[in-house]
Amino acid sequence: MEVLSFLLPMWEELQRSKHFANYFISLLFLLLLLFISLRFTFSLTRSPKTKLKRPPSPPKLPIIGNLHQLGKLPHRSLQALSKKYGPLMHLDLGYTPTLVVSSAGMLKEITKNHDIAFSDRPKSMAADIFFYGCLDVAFTPYSEYWRQARKFFVLELLSLKRALSFGFVKEEETAGLVRKLRDASSRGLAVNLSQMLIATSNNVISRCILGQKYEEDETTTRFGELSKRAMSQFTAFNFRDFFPYLSWMDVVTGLVSSLHATFRELDPFLEKVIEDHKAALSDKDEQSSDNKKDIVDILLQLQIDGGLDMELTNVNLKAILLDLFVAGSDTISATMEWTMAELMRNKSMMKRAQEEVRRVVGKKSSIDVSDINQMNYLKCVIKETLRLHPAAVIIFRETTESVKLGGYDIAPKTRVIYNVWAVQRDPNFWDRAEEFVPERFENSQVDFRGQDFQLVPFGVGRRGCPGVTFAMFVVEYVIANLLYWFDWKLPDENNETPKNLDMDETVGLTKHRKNPLVVVPIPIT
Repeated sequence: MEVLSFLLPMWEELQRSKHFANYFISLLFLLLLLFISLRFTFSLTRSPKTKLKRPPSPPKLPIIGNLHQLGKLPHRSLQALSKKYGPLMHLDLGYTPTLVVSSAGMLKEITKNHDIAFSDRPKSMAADIFFYGCLDVAFTPYSEYWRQARKFFVLELLSLKRALSFGFVKEEETAGLVRKLRDASSRGLAVNLSQMLIATSNNVISRCILGQKYEEDETTTRFGELSKRAMSQFTAFNFRDFFPYLSWMDVVTGLVSSLHATFRELDPFLEKVIEDHKAALSDKDEQSSDNKKDIVDILLQLQIDGGLDMELTNVNLKAILLDLFVAGSDTISATMEWTMAELMRNKSMMKRAQEEVRRVVGKKSSIDVSDINQMNYLKCVIKETLRLHPAAVIIFRETTESVKLGGYDIAPKTRVIYNVWAVQRDPNFWDRAEEFVPERFENSQVDFRGQDFQLVPFGVGRRGCPGVTFAMFVVEYVIANLLYWFDWKLPDENNETPKNLDMDETVGLTKHRKNPLVVVPIPIT
């Protein structure tokens, strides 16, 4: 009865709402109340077989548990809770037991001692639909399929050698960005740099994966729009992921039909891309130009050669291609956007980075890879950006077996949240943790490519992101060109440090600026 008294005010509000005036919807909600009440009563009367020593937990509400404490920016809410309840914290998100990890020390213990046990992915309704039953790499369960798929990701698709072979794409798209900025500057216009960086990132990723620019034709542009819609739907609340017994409510709300509608538009595009590339690969001349092959060509060649320990069907290929596009373009553009925003707020750092880039490049007409390797301060700037503004602020895992961690019992099938944002701002590891200080990395061996658990913007352990080399290859080059060819100011800036530049954020699958970065480029002649 206490559960019903908690839910009745919601019922009364729904009755007053014009959106729920329909008798059928009202009846469904009444049935929902009854179902939840019975379910909650049953859960209270069950006696667990063993008493687990769980990590500390904030007080929770009936039925929804701690869901209400996540807020609009979960990484910040979870950080605030961890300061009170510790680096290991237990939450009940609906019917989903969840472990929140908020310290480098705990990440280190997990990775060193329990990496396999923490290497599974939680089930997601959206991922299951969009990735053909999770046949991609990011969302597939920990299994032999995942090991083989990741292996060819690292060796064949996203290695340094492969990134270098796509160098011409990165250079051409960056040159196009510079031309657009020059054109805007010649007309005295401010530019939406956020939008331009997103377009550049999308074009680079689209050309590398599909062989054609994101903006090239109507079909490719439509695919980009659908990918954005899919990313938005990924973060939409659904009952199945938190209340498995109420998964039928996702049908009632229309979420299931909207997910399938997006999928039905994505699938034919991916199928056509594969069939068009198969036809092109049958041409001997096309096969001979290996340096011009895109990732679809490479995957199809692997499919033909059969050199893998796993079968690559068209369904596998489609899941992997969508995975690459969704994961790649958004994280790269977000990192570039935050880098330029931080430099706009810190004029002395902007000046130092520009002086380094211009000194290394000299009077050359273009920047090459050997130049980038000499830009040590630029690398510090980008590393500090990734510390303060990781694209993936939260990473999800799921345990496959019982684990003893930090003196606590972690049950199998526990959802795990690595709060990357909190780990990388931990004052126990970082001096002036909330400030942008690239100089902290100048005499430091801390690096996100190693085993430094206080800096994990690309994840940690065997399920860390395999695309780190490719991503940095693009980010460093584009930022170096922006600093080499232009000075920058805000539209209303009068040679003052723009301390009022907002740094508000919005979080979906990745963390972007809430408001676009609008700036004035000033070409260097």
